[in-house]
Amino acid sequence: MSFFRITLHRSAIGLPKRTNGVLAALGLRKRDQTVFHPVSAQVAGMIMKVKELVKVAEVERALSPKEMRDERKSVPGYWIESAVPR
Repeated sequence: MSFFRITLHRSAIGLPKRTNGVLAALGLRKRDQTVFHPVSAQVAGMIMKVKELVKVAEVERALSPKEMRDERKSVPGYWIESAVPR
């Protein structure tokens, strides 16, 4: 089963209430928030209403919150190979 990965890319400040209602129906409240919805005609229609505000990708499975958090973590930039003897 495929899922839409929908990320709110642009803010909805100053947009009509109808647009804000579509974002609320998708479960998007904050910028850079990501939600997963199963692929369906209804969700595709909602995405088309706010296509300028969101980034959409089709993925095989929905990620858990922990997997999404791990995906956002950056590489530390250094590695400790061995402890320094003191």
